[in-house]
Amino acid sequence: MATSTPTGVRGGHARHGGEPAPASAGTGAPMTHREIMQALSGLLLGLFVAILSSTVVTNALPHIISDLGGGQSAYTWVVTASLLAMTATTPLWGKLSDLFSKKLLVQIALSIYVLGSIVAGLSVNSEMLIAVRVVQGIGVGGLSALAQIILAAMISPRERGRYSGYLGAVFAVATVGGPLLGGVITDTSWLGWRWCFYVGVPFAVIALIVLQKTLHLPLVKRKVKVDWAGAFFISAAASLLLIWVTFAGDKYDWISWQTYAMVGGSIVLGLIFLLVEAKAAEPIIPLRLFRNRTISLASLASLFVGVSMFTGTVFFSQYFQLARGKSPTMSGVMTIPMIGGLFVASTVAGQVITRTGRWKAWLVTGGFLLTGGLGLLGTIRYDTPYWHMAFFMAAMGLGIGMMMQNLVLCTQNQVQAQDLGSASSTVTFFRSLGGAIGVSVLGSILSNRVGDYLRDGLTALGPQGRALAAKAGDSGGTIPDLGSMPAPLRHVMEVAYGHGVGDVFLYAAPCAFVAFVVTWFIKEVPLRTRAVGDPSQNPQEPAAAGSAQAQAPETAAAYDLPPAADTAATAGAFAGAGAPPLPDGTPVHGLVRSAEGAAVPGAAVTLISLAGRQLGRSVARPDGVYAVDAPGPGSYVLIASADGFQPQASTVVVGEEPLPYDILLSGTSGLAGLVRAAEAGTPIPDAMVIVTDIRGDVLATGRSDAQGAFAFGELVPGSVTVAVNASGFRPLALPVEIGGQGVTRIEAVLQSGALVRGTVRAGADRRPLPDARVTLVDAAGNVVATSTTGDDGAYAFADLNAGDYTVIATGYPPVAGSLTVSGQGVDGHDIELAHPGE
Repeated sequence: MATSTPTGVRGGHARHGGEPAPASAGTGAPMTHREIMQALSGLLLGLFVAILSSTVVTNALPHIISDLGGGQSAYTWVVTASLLAMTATTPLWGKLSDLFSKKLLVQIALSIYVLGSIVAGLSVNSEMLIAVRVVQGIGVGGLSALAQIILAAMISPRERGRYSGYLGAVFAVATVGGPLLGGVITDTSWLGWRWCFYVGVPFAVIALIVLQKTLHLPLVKRKVKVDWAGAFFISAAASLLLIWVTFAGDKYDWISWQTYAMVGGSIVLGLIFLLVEAKAAEPIIPLRLFRNRTISLASLASLFVGVSMFTGTVFFSQYFQLARGKSPTMSGVMTIPMIGGLFVASTVAGQVITRTGRWKAWLVTGGFLLTGGLGLLGTIRYDTPYWHMAFFMAAMGLGIGMMMQNLVLCTQNQVQAQDLGSASSTVTFFRSLGGAIGVSVLGSILSNRVGDYLRDGLTALGPQGRALAAKAGDSGGTIPDLGSMPAPLRHVMEVAYGHGVGDVFLYAAPCAFVAFVVTWFIKEVPLRTRAVGDPSQNPQEPAAAGSAQAQAPETAAAYDLPPAADTAATAGAFAGAGAPPLPDGTPVHGLVRSAEGAAVPGAAVTLISLAGRQLGRSVARPDGVYAVDAPGPGSYVLIASADGFQPQASTVVVGEEPLPYDILLSGTSGLAGLVRAAEAGTPIPDAMVIVTDIRGDVLATGRSDAQGAFAFGELVPGSVTVAVNASGFRPLALPVEIGGQGVTRIEAVLQSGALVRGTVRAGADRRPLPDARVTLVDAAGNVVATSTTGDDGAYAFADLNAGDYTVIATGYPPVAGSLTVSGQGVDGHDIELAHPGE
């Protein structure tokens, strides 16, 4: 019989960052949709600011660099500097969120962004702007990583798809609105390009205020140790690799001593990072996460999705402005099909995933659409009909929307609370890394391909081409001004950029195909119905090794338990009650509680080795306190059982110090009842009784006995549906709330449901008549039911009340007859139809 874990009690006494807990925090119920949306409001606003900062300068950069006196190199680095900082710091933000207050961290990230934006708007040269963009990137990296992490901390994976759609919507609005807003600001003389940096500041300040008032997450106090060495080496390795791909093909050849030095240095730094992480107490990226196949494959897929995703957001702007001659504002408008596809896919996929718990089909479909969209975009030229491009962009946007959020979602579904930030930021890190590499490499390819097509076009013009090129002057590798070019040269430039951008998309399509193939090998695990870190989550769900240490203090806080983390306090509790002190050796101790927070006295707690040998046993005191002795440091299995509760087994990792570990047992309850008839009140024997949970899964089935009684045991407390069906009676479905302990009793009263059936015959030989229409009318003239006969001429009406009816049959000239129904009904009520004279 299938069972499910009851909803856990949320921590009404847990600390919430100095703010009052939300309304449901202490009620034992999950957060309501309204509470979640209030908490998400500031978070979504912060995410909007982060994305806006990256997109608002897209169409303004030529004006910005020109005004600051920079060249093509400065243009590249203004984009890359922010992306480098965001990519390199994402894992660090993720790990810090596992150790410190997530609310405080997201506020710090917003503050860093505000400071960087204000200074960026005051830049006096390109070097200052590049340096400040690094500061902006640090803040944006924190906002991007923490948005997913905080969402996962509040909402279960099953429900998270619904709210991930809101993240996708914010991404879509900021992505399409950023270039539009940047173009308008740049073209408005009384504002100017500096307001491209200032425009996000008011949103960030509002987000800070809203977050302070609405975001309330339990704050678990524990000793932390930040892996600064790991943070340094992963940042250095990623930065050196991105610097190489940024300058390769421009400052030096792809095959050169600089390439060997930078790539070799990046590999060495990466190996040092792995060595540091293997020995770190609190690693930035726990290497054991990659033992999980889903996390490894999701990270690999995210790397290639990042290439595809950033390709569209970066190169569409150049295509529409330089190949089609559109303004910065219009270039943003014309990318709406891609953003619309992303918005629709992320929203619809999120809603469907929430209802079904299934996500792999969306990943695979997204990979297919992304690959197909990029492949089709590889065919575009400067004069490709826009409706063709709109279709291609929509396919690409649908693919990104289906993959981007769900790769993070399937990863979060695999980890426990203490690894949530690291796992989420790892996937985000690989996506950002792929985007940074993709933009740099594909940007270099675009530059080379445009140069080739430009030379070919000018050569085709003959002497006129050389004269036009000389007249246009040497642009120095900057973005050309199409408005100042003569018509023939402008046409050549548009053709070159149209063909060159098409080639970029064609080169990006294989990356999307790799992501598509990788998603096929990700094993689908149905989404959990508990938020990570919920102490009531099903113990059968996958847990990372070493989770016991982190679970104990969280459980104590969430259930208002005595400070089990304080060994002296627990020992004092034992001594004060006259019980023996903690055992010799390395004790594992804590409290055994039920889902309602009550102590479970008499619970048997057994410690066994991984080989199955019993090492210690304890019986919980009346206040639920237990203690067992571990022989020494190592991994063990702790088994707890009590009458009326589901047994629980969990892995504990014991060190040199006593290990506090609180145990939560889910109670089992019974359901019993009586099935009787409504009219006579007599018991109904042999009635089928079915119990299902809120998802429709069958938990138990059985039949009533001769006295109409039924009973089920070992049911999990919570809401269920009891369906009862008996011959001659109408089916009944009852909502039932099973209590935490004991037997819940119900009574199922069934209304009579008589059956009337027969055969319609016609003709001289009185053969069965198919397709005859039979209508049943009650005494008040109301049509009760209709039926159409099959090839055998049979008809039937079920679930009828006792009383007088009129039966009307048509097919030949209609015939009407009276019928009295009582008891079980009428069987064999045949009807004969005939033409006059037959």
